[in-house]
Amino acid sequence: MASEAHPLEERDRQWMEVALGEARRALEAGEVPIGAVVVLEGRELGRGHNAPIGLCDPTAHAEILALRRAARATGAYRLPGGTLYATIEPCCLCFGAALHARIERIVFGATDPKGGAAGSVVDLRALPGVNHRIAVTGGVLAEPSARILQDFFRVRRGGGSAV
Repeated sequence: MASEAHPLEERDRQWMEVALGEARRALEAGEVPIGAVVVLEGRELGRGHNAPIGLCDPTAHAEILALRRAARATGAYRLPGGTLYATIEPCCLCFGAALHARIERIVFGATDPKGGAAGSVVDLRALPGVNHRIAVTGGVLAEPSARILQDFFRVRRGGGSAV
């Protein structure tokens, strides 16, 4: 008998699908395929995909763009109770922005062994003196989140088609 998914796990998977859709938009734009969405009380507040090349902005990470849109949607830079979904483990920039926004949870797909700030390279949750704690859940739709990145970089290195 198959067990039913926990409602929170199912909701996380659904929102991660939205983030993956944003990652595909980044891929279509020639950007590193990372997507993100900010959700509060079951409602989408903002989404984004990587766009540092297109926007000529080194801070135009998917998570930053989603947080900016969420803040504009609420009229406040603090997003207590909000969840940030990202297809990859957030970097220091993005995790730091989530801390300042008072995001409650970060849910991510693939780990980032080169820049992850939720435990892979550094763990910003563990820094002493940080005045806010974020709950982190990793590995939600990890395989498709990792695959879109792997395919992108394989093509960039001349190893085949990403589409």
